Amino acid sequence: MGRSLRPFSAYVLSVSKNVRYASTGCPFSKRQRSQVAPTAELNEEILTNAKPYSEVPGPKPIPILGNTWRMVPYIGQFDISEFAKVTKMFLDKYGRIVRMGGLIGRPDLLFVYDADEIERMYRREGPTPFRPAMPCLVKYKSEVRKDFFGELPGVVGVHGEQWRKFRSKVQRPILQPQTVKKYVTPIELVTEDFIKYMEDARDENGDLPHEFDNDIHRWSLECIGRVALDVRLGCLSSQLTSESEPQRIIDAAKYALRNVAVLELKAPYWRYIPTPLWTKYVNNMNFFVEICTRYINEALERLKTKKVTSDNDLSLLERVLKTEGDPKIATIMALDLILVGIDTISMAVCSILYQTTQRLKQQEKMAEEISRVLPDPNKPLTYADLDKLHYTKAFVREVFRMYSTVIGNGRTLQEDDVICGYHIPKGVQVVFPTIVTGNMEQFVSDPEEFRPERWLEGDGKLHPFASPAVRVRGQDLFGAAVR
Repeated sequence: MGRSLRPFSAYVLSVSKNVRYASTGCPFSKRQRSQVAPTAELNEEILTNAKPYSEVPGPKPIPILGNTWRMVPYIGQFDISEFAKVTKMFLDKYGRIVRMGGLIGRPDLLFVYDADEIERMYRREGPTPFRPAMPCLVKYKSEVRKDFFGELPGVVGVHGEQWRKFRSKVQRPILQPQTVKKYVTPIELVTEDFIKYMEDARDENGDLPHEFDNDIHRWSLECIGRVALDVRLGCLSSQLTSESEPQRIIDAAKYALRNVAVLELKAPYWRYIPTPLWTKYVNNMNFFVEICTRYINEALERLKTKKVTSDNDLSLLERVLKTEGDPKIATIMALDLILVGIDTISMAVCSILYQTTQRLKQQEKMAEEISRVLPDPNKPLTYADLDKLHYTKAFVREVFRMYSTVIGNGRTLQEDDVICGYHIPKGVQVVFPTIVTGNMEQFVSDPEEFRPERWLEGDGKLHPFASPAVRVRGQDLFGAAVR
């Protein structure tokens, strides 16, 4: 049991680091090639013949309240906490393109359930993609704490030229393959400690605690802390209390991420007055900045006395500090990593482990593969070992396809476009609900069947832009928010 969990953790973290399986004999590389590449430029004739934006189907707004009322508790129709179900309902009711306008204080949302159109938009964008920014995070970075962030807003909640400039400062040390390889062993050591923690946490029936999802968050934070801050935060101590620093970091990250939709989709009073929700959000973000600053300063002091003969002697954090010379860049990088990483990685691992328990046949195949690739449980895990776990990777990708931990991705249109035959104006926020398109038979053969083998075979439909599990491009250390 212990040994078999390690490849899961290392692989899940590697997905978030943009690991591309291009080595000889890898069965996934053929799945990255698109079957359709609709990149034709728009011309006046196409725009003229397109149907007007006003005809795009979707829920109709009412006077004054628009569609915002639909997200209000008790009287509204949509539960923000289960918005994935809402996106599926949109497809069933309105079709492959759905407009949700009349949202107080924000642009229209346009849901596109066509993988070919999604691909076309990705391929036409330039070097500075405009993702729908998080207004709450933008306000925090650009107004509330402009004194700290200044011209360095990071990559989360930022788009355009500012995103490109900051990413260019950190992408070289972060995205190099040797950086990923360097952290296989440290993450394995963290995972070994977590396995020991789980063994001690079992009750007399061998069951783990009901709050085990929080324990997964503790493992996730310990991994991210090791990568982003160069420290072991002590998250896996059995003596951890609700007031301990690691638990406070976890609680703050959960709160910040899980309330973004509430702040953005409900009436945005927080933009004008300090509502209780907004005030707590700001306090949480200030806590993140304080924590990251402290650990980065400690790392900077260690670096001053460290003997370095080559870049191989440097950690990821030390490379950023040495290359850029500005500790604030490293601080903001770590802040973004923690903010988007804890909850995302934790939910992904929870989903993978749960699906593993429910699918004994596939569980046995993974156990056999892991035992074959890693016959000696005492031998340290290597990057090369991970690259040989083809079926295990396929299982993880199938989990991500069917049970994605994110609703999807999106872009803010920087110019007028024609999508699904409709003339869509500049400024509309287009949502790519891959949690839905990854389960549509138009793009995936037998989508309701959980079949990891589909990732290892050359036949059958598997559109490269239908699911986040297919489209590894865009997933790096900063998660989906970077791309």
